[in-house]
Amino acid sequence: MRFQTGARLINIHTEDKDFRFSLELIEEMNGVEYIRFAMDADKPSIPGSVQLSWMHPAIDISGYWDPGANREKGLRIDFSTPLESKATSLAPVCSVYNSEGTNRLTAAFSDAMRPLRMRAGIHEETAELEVWLELFTEACPPIDHYEAVIRIDTREVFYADCLREVSRWWADMPGYTPAWVPDTARMPMYSTWYSFHQQLDPDKIAEQCRLAKELGCEAVIVDDGWQTEDNQRGYAYCGDWEVAPKRIADMRHFVDRVHELGMKFILWYSVPFVGKHSKAWSRFESKFMNSYGVDTAVVDPRFPEIREYLIGIYEEALRTWNIDGFKLDFVDSFNLSEEMRYSLGGGRDYDSVPEAVDRLLSDVMQRLKAIKPDVIIEFRQNYIGPLMRKYGNMFRVADCPNNYSQNRIGSIDIRLLSGSTAVHSDMMMWNWNEKPEHVALQFIHSLFSVPQLSVLIDQVPEVHRRVIGFWLSFWREHRELLLDGDLQPQSPEFMYPVVYAADGSRVLAAVYSEHIVHLSGEHQVCLLVNGTSRDAVAVQLAGEVSGTMTVLDCMGAEISKVAVHLEEGLHLFKLPPSGLIRLQQE
Repeated sequence: MRFQTGARLINIHTEDKDFRFSLELIEEMNGVEYIRFAMDADKPSIPGSVQLSWMHPAIDISGYWDPGANREKGLRIDFSTPLESKATSLAPVCSVYNSEGTNRLTAAFSDAMRPLRMRAGIHEETAELEVWLELFTEACPPIDHYEAVIRIDTREVFYADCLREVSRWWADMPGYTPAWVPDTARMPMYSTWYSFHQQLDPDKIAEQCRLAKELGCEAVIVDDGWQTEDNQRGYAYCGDWEVAPKRIADMRHFVDRVHELGMKFILWYSVPFVGKHSKAWSRFESKFMNSYGVDTAVVDPRFPEIREYLIGIYEEALRTWNIDGFKLDFVDSFNLSEEMRYSLGGGRDYDSVPEAVDRLLSDVMQRLKAIKPDVIIEFRQNYIGPLMRKYGNMFRVADCPNNYSQNRIGSIDIRLLSGSTAVHSDMMMWNWNEKPEHVALQFIHSLFSVPQLSVLIDQVPEVHRRVIGFWLSFWREHRELLLDGDLQPQSPEFMYPVVYAADGSRVLAAVYSEHIVHLSGEHQVCLLVNGTSRDAVAVQLAGEVSGTMTVLDCMGAEISKVAVHLEEGLHLFKLPPSGLIRLQQE
């Protein structure tokens, strides 16, 4: 089937005979099209796969972006592996742009809840770009009507601005309103994962919290390991979440100790998992939807008693222990096994898994906020889509231990679609014999996200603690600029080699490879951060600059401070690895 919508010809391919299909251009304004897609049947039926596609001239394009592209941001072909999106994983949007970052086409789908596949790839025969979506990739309950909107943006504006507008478009939809973000979610945090893993000891953690607080951290995330005495890094003992866990029998006292240090307390839970060695296994054995490994099952949220059980656990923890937030993990694991593909009824009050997950996570946020309005809920990449902003107020980069460049890529990827939701780095860790300038790279490459730290602070060298203290202090000083300023990440296809953040009076440019930094000279304060191992940075000035230039090393020690008058044009500034320049105009 082919439908003409304005100047665009869209194809629909399906073998489904029960539904009638329609496409209608409902609005076109300044280069942005909104196209309504609808399906109707005479009686409720389970829809089969539906594919929509259209062609677009592949002219002046050099890169591709979607929220799961990660390090593969080069152009795709029309049979590349597509992005897979649903409420608890990624988001239905992709963008292509030219070598200057100017948008050529950004396509998004309004329904971010139901599973779909999406890509934009080169069609070899015609050198055109095929944009392709596949809906109803998983079985859903019988329906007789469905509609959604395709948003197509072909304006010549910076690609990141297009993506931010898509994010706002989703946020304005009924049922997609993002959760309020408490200020603590926007402050540095200490995590126990890389520093302790499952070997949790309240006394040792409390000492790390004391040291982390002195360095600038405002909360601790106590990760996996508190709930049982098992240390095998699996989930075979998860599911009971007892109020008096054997490893930390007096959790309330532990929480109180952390609060006395002036820090908030966030606790980890693996939401969908029930292990074979838990009491919950026999209780819910008939209400599993798939397995996660040999000894762990995933509960079915379509059963109201499952949702109530999980929410009750979190409510009890909030009331009994007075914790401040939750790290809710593995929420993207609510997937039907093939043998349960068409499981309906049988005590379930939802037939749709995405709708049941939406109900579960929406109720979690609503009921926890009723107890503690400023409750913090963290989710981890890839569960970082538009609906996840409703369920939580903190997104974190996926695990990338000791990998500062991945922290840069992951945090910028998340930032582009997350609006006001707090975006955190993965927990920073490194070898204790590392050079201080290399330790600083962990912080520099995560500048545009909230830092999380996970090292044993009392065991790293003093020079490392000086690095930590300086960069956390620098980050806190410029927090509003880094998190709320106009974010301009350059060249995604080269993994964001230069990133800018600017507000009315300040601009910060972080350079991560041998690229030229472009500064207009119109800001009162210019901050230039060297995220490379080179000892110089090239800067192209668009105008004259006069003022004071201060050069600092990776620990914040002043190397020089001189008055300068810089002419318009190209300059090579001597700057030590992991150092920074502060240019204060007269």
